[in-house]
Amino acid sequence: MFGVGPGETKMKSVEHSMSFAMPHPVSRVFPLFSPEGEKQWVPGWDYENVMDTKELSEDYVFLTMSHDHAAAEAIWLVKRYHPDRHCVEFYKVEPCDKIGIVKVCCEALADKSTQVAVTYRYIALSETGEAFISGFTAEAYEEFITEWQRLLSDYFARKRGETRSGVLTKSAT
Repeated sequence: MFGVGPGETKMKSVEHSMSFAMPHPVSRVFPLFSPEGEKQWVPGWDYENVMDTKELSEDYVFLTMSHDHAAAEAIWLVKRYHPDRHCVEFYKVEPCDKIGIVKVCCEALADKSTQVAVTYRYIALSETGEAFISGFTAEAYEEFITEWQRLLSDYFARKRGETRSGVLTKSAT
């Protein structure tokens, strides 16, 4: 049994944070951290929109069937959304497995680039969730966020190709 009642073990959790810079203005980077935005730069990313709008706001809910960190099905809920501060926080609920809290904040830098800070916190709900948490090391997280940076760079390279020639150019991976 999992929980924090008398005689029970406290649920396992893990949290990692990492930042990286993107050589693009925050006005172009921050919108990419939404369900619609992620479709543009994350291969295979898709979601089921259960709301009447695609406009992100607090309490916005969407579903994913397969995505990062061994998730089969997840319910996502926007916990906090501050577009004026370029910050969004999600609950990612994987029933009977784990709960994630994902926070992405972007900061405009003086040279028109953007600092992206990403924090993932997972709380186990089961033995499966605990097994995931045991393997979600700082090294694994660093690889995951480094992949975000690469995918975002590839996205912007493709966008530059579209802007220059009007045709999508294939980026090397």
